[in-house]
Amino acid sequence: MAEGIVIHITVGNERRTEYFSEGEISVGTSDQCDIKISLKNPPLEGVWFRLESTEGSYRIAEFDKSIDLKLNGHPLRRFIAISDGDSLKLVDSDVAFTFFSLANESSLITTNRSQSSAIPFIEDAAIEAASTPERDDAKMFLREFLRELFSEISWRTKAISGVLVIGFLVGLLYLGFSVSNELRRSRETSQSQSETIKTLEEKLDAATEQLTLINESSEQFKKMVSLAPSLRVDYGDGICLIYGVYEVVERRTNRVLRSTDSAAGPTDPYEQPPMEDGVPSASYDGEFSPDGRGIPLEFDFLGTGFHVGDGYIVTNRHVVEPWRGDRLVESAMRRGGRPRLKRLVVYFPNNPQPYQLSVRLSGTEDVAVATVQKSLIPPDLPVLPLEMDPEAYAIGRTVVSMGYPSGPDRLLAMLDDREASTLNARCAGGRQCIIENLARSQRISPLLTQGSVTDLDSRRIVHDAKTSEGGSGAPLFGQTGRVIGVNFGILSDTTAVNLAIPIKFALELLEKAGWRAPEPSPAAQSRSTTLP
Repeated sequence: MAEGIVIHITVGNERRTEYFSEGEISVGTSDQCDIKISLKNPPLEGVWFRLESTEGSYRIAEFDKSIDLKLNGHPLRRFIAISDGDSLKLVDSDVAFTFFSLANESSLITTNRSQSSAIPFIEDAAIEAASTPERDDAKMFLREFLRELFSEISWRTKAISGVLVIGFLVGLLYLGFSVSNELRRSRETSQSQSETIKTLEEKLDAATEQLTLINESSEQFKKMVSLAPSLRVDYGDGICLIYGVYEVVERRTNRVLRSTDSAAGPTDPYEQPPMEDGVPSASYDGEFSPDGRGIPLEFDFLGTGFHVGDGYIVTNRHVVEPWRGDRLVESAMRRGGRPRLKRLVVYFPNNPQPYQLSVRLSGTEDVAVATVQKSLIPPDLPVLPLEMDPEAYAIGRTVVSMGYPSGPDRLLAMLDDREASTLNARCAGGRQCIIENLARSQRISPLLTQGSVTDLDSRRIVHDAKTSEGGSGAPLFGQTGRVIGVNFGILSDTTAVNLAIPIKFALELLEKAGWRAPEPSPAAQSRSTTLP
């Protein structure tokens, strides 16, 4: 195949194309250049640039950096390869060079003849065509032949042929017009159908979205309705009934204080002393003494607690320290008495055995942390999950309370009348006896109520899940199925306003006591990811 390069030179209105096969090609204003450019005011005398063939392609071997030459609009650099169609321009002049390489083979077109002989043949043909005057003999013959042929045809044949041609053209136009109309109608019909389909799809999407929202609302409603029963099944056995007995003893001798009213025999230790500004009068003296013959200052108390793992129990401070706020006991304490726990145990549902409870910590808020011996409790005792996120509950959210309001009275009410009367008579109304019998028959179970958050701040959660005395220390569950608070009180004028302490205060005490949060159970994980 031919090797070399074709250079198309443009100087003003003059254009010229040259073919070179030499290994080196110089361009400039010098007589020794292969391409000499003659200008009235050349930018530089001598060689402008030189091309050199290396490895089958031409490259810029050298150029004069004092003139402004740009290749394809970019500054010229040495050893840059020249490709087909590249344009080299002298800036601020009308001189330009366009290069076409003959060394590159086509990957799509091949010939079986020698390429080296094609170029001379083309050159010879071009020279011959340029030197031969134009000849129209063939055109003249064809024109005369058609004229003679047309003159020999009769006018009738011409008319029939014209009618046929016109009819053909008219039919062709009619056919084209019909096809065009049909295509237009088809396009309109297709567009109308597309718009109808689009409208139906939009309606279907809207209906699907509404059904999805309805389904989600239905699922949320079902989960809210089933929240309380699910919590009862999962965590009811981890909520304990706290029963305790404490007595008031003389601080100096540790002897139990008794009423000093010997005339009347045993008296009610809760008989109110003389009051001044809401507190026992300073003159209220000598009412109790270790040597008194009245009844001893001994009291039992009830409450609720819940297991949070490793034997740790969360409840209220006033449950495990019930003498706080008791005016009678405080009056005795001011006169040398002090409270002493005589018994403090917990009963878990479906477990007849009471467990000794040890108080670990109590805080400034009405929260306390106690423990039972971990080795004694059942290994499958539920662990109530605690809500670590304070943003997980808000006004209007559903809450569930689970505890032992009204103590054994509520548990007795769940028995039939004969059994309740028999048990009450056997125990002579004693609460400890009743609770022990209910535990042995596995009749201890927490009461479950559901409501919603009605108000809250950083220290209080107000809700309307009903509770009463004995429900203090009960866990308050949120919609996530985790404990969000600890019930501690109710407003006396209404049972629909109940108070709970946010669980964060219990978490602080638990961490101080050495508690570590256990891994959440599968039930807690599932509920927290599905409830809103």
